[in-house]
Amino acid sequence: MLKQIAFAAAATSLASMAAAQSESEGTLRVGMSGGYFPFTFVEQDVLQGFEVDVMDAVAEETGLEVEYVTMSFSGLIGALDSNRIDTIANQITITPEREEKFAFTQPYVFDGAQVVVKAGNEDEITGPESLKGRSVAVNLGSNFEQLLNELPYADEIDIRTYESNIEQDTALGRVDAFVMDRVSSAQVIKESPLPLALAGQPFSEIRNALPFRDDEAGRALRDRVDAALNDLREDGTLAEISQKWFDADITAVE
Repeated sequence: MLKQIAFAAAATSLASMAAAQSESEGTLRVGMSGGYFPFTFVEQDVLQGFEVDVMDAVAEETGLEVEYVTMSFSGLIGALDSNRIDTIANQITITPEREEKFAFTQPYVFDGAQVVVKAGNEDEITGPESLKGRSVAVNLGSNFEQLLNELPYADEIDIRTYESNIEQDTALGRVDAFVMDRVSSAQVIKESPLPLALAGQPFSEIRNALPFRDDEAGRALRDRVDAALNDLREDGTLAEISQKWFDADITAVE
């Protein structure tokens, strides 16, 4: 019995040492889709974008090594919940439902929802109030479906979820409009070979942050990353990364 107790104590000590080493020199597994230009995308087999630059800066600030794990956007929350990744850097909006389940860092992007239509239709569809009786696409797994469902006339909107290519389906007339964040909308329109246009002004403030599992280890890692984000905000790094990708500072409240 004494040998078993001693072995257990030694094992506990080794586990504690390993955890301490992981905390100081560990790996931060960051999930992202790699398909949400310009936040996270692949070009010439290189994962890049605003989110990648932010997480690389966080890694340098904390001493953690970042391991990027790409998968479909709709699978990211499940991967975080099941401990396959430590956080998600893919413009995850803070919602009351998500706050009940995960521990969030401070917001590092402030944005708004935006309606986008085929160019030429922006005089007919002028914003969310014009979506009654129309088909509207949102990315599968995003919070925009919930946002539309919260509109007082939601039962009059045909909301369709897509894994990708919602802008193409809109431009080709398969749906009347799509809704995503303002910053991404402007970039999609700029880069798309198909004619698209903004419909009205952004609506509903969006605050995006990094979620972690709401347990002791997750909260400790969250606090470490949050402190890094704070330092990166104060020394201007976040603003510099934002200017690189958007020619504007989306990391500060307007």
